[in-house]
Amino acid sequence: MNRDARRRQKVRAYEVQRTLYKSLAYNMALPTAVRHEMFQKLAHLPRNSSVTRVVNRCIQSHRPKAVYKRFKLSRIAFRECASRGMLPGVYKASW
Repeated sequence: MNRDARRRQKVRAYEVQRTLYKSLAYNMALPTAVRHEMFQKLAHLPRNSSVTRVVNRCIQSHRPKAVYKRFKLSRIAFRECASRGMLPGVYKASW
């Protein structure tokens, strides 16, 4: 299993806990001691359980940069697929 897949799995596993701790930690109506405790619990969660650690990658080449979200392809793989006619509704412009 590659690194990105493990991160995505960890994000799913800790999603509910992380959301609960964050909502309680940033709730200004709660006492400072409770908010501080929630920040501590949030800090003790694994770093890879944060959604910002997940990187969008190309599904063909696994390239991490220049990935089109809609197609989940990098610019290089997108161009190859578009030229071959493998993407419906996408064609190379010519004028």
